[in-house]
Amino acid sequence: SSQEPPNNGTPGPFDGPQWPHQAPRAMYLSVAVLMGLVVVSASAMNGLVIVVSIRYKKLRSPLNYILVNLAVADLLVTLCGSSISLSNNINGFFVFGKQLCELEGFMVSLTGIVGLWSLAILAFERYVVVCRPLGDFRFQHRHAVSGCAFTWSWSLLWTTPPLMGWSSYVPEGLRTSCGPNWYTGGSNNNSYILSLFVTCFVMPLSLILFSYTNLLMTLRAAAAQQKESDTTQQAEREVTRMVVVMVMAFLICWLPYTTFALVVATNQGITIQPALASLPSYFSKTATVYNPVIYVFMNKQFQSCLLKMVCCGYQPRGTGKTAPAAPGPRPGGAAEGLRNKVSPSHPV
Repeated sequence: SSQEPPNNGTPGPFDGPQWPHQAPRAMYLSVAVLMGLVVVSASAMNGLVIVVSIRYKKLRSPLNYILVNLAVADLLVTLCGSSISLSNNINGFFVFGKQLCELEGFMVSLTGIVGLWSLAILAFERYVVVCRPLGDFRFQHRHAVSGCAFTWSWSLLWTTPPLMGWSSYVPEGLRTSCGPNWYTGGSNNNSYILSLFVTCFVMPLSLILFSYTNLLMTLRAAAAQQKESDTTQQAEREVTRMVVVMVMAFLICWLPYTTFALVVATNQGITIQPALASLPSYFSKTATVYNPVIYVFMNKQFQSCLLKMVCCGYQPRGTGKTAPAAPGPRPGGAAEGLRNKVSPSHPV
């Protein structure tokens, strides 16, 4: 079987521009603009998360390790994937050659899955801390490090096989970025795609749904023990809204790509326009922009440290007012306390 998608009479993906056969030149330039915006914004935001977390000790609590891990993974996706894709789309083909295509496919898959599993570990850690399924358990440094190490080792386990012959990394979509070979079909490729789908999408999604469902149930139970005050109801609404945003962001990012790859891999007769085929891949890369917004920048404590750093140590007045995802403590009992703990970067 071939190692790359059918070329429809165009030059090879490493030989010359793929327009107009694969898609109009305007499509390539539009994707280049999108990737340019992603590179600039994702690099800045994830870089800030890392720098601010290193600079301020109060942000380096064990529960925040996974957020820094997520920022590192997203930054690497941007540097290894989005920036290369930017250059390739300007030129209309994969200008760096076959070996770098394989390396890019591997690195983007590796770091993308680390980011994906980081969201699942983040949810599970908060479930353990808030719902206390292990009883009197204190989440410590070694637990946080183990969670981060798991994301990298598990991702490495499932992204190395294509370099060794179980499937392969090939140009995909507009043929300006590379990823797992879900085009060619055959038992070798299809078995890998199915395994990847289960271990790196179904499993983390299941863990996220399990963790956040239990968090919401715990919050409801805590709220039921109190009088139905406005504060309690507001805390419950805010946590519910926050959880919905987290789950929807995960699905919007990864569901199109994984579903698309699975459908194409298992239906070899299907014909899909290259421009349409490329959309899920580029869409998943935009997660590197909204992940830090959802999980970090909406946090009150991080906002405070960021503004302090930007303003050279001076704390601007009124900076404690905005915190939709991590409000400061107010009277409200257990429900209010749980709301603060569920916040993605709440220190414990």
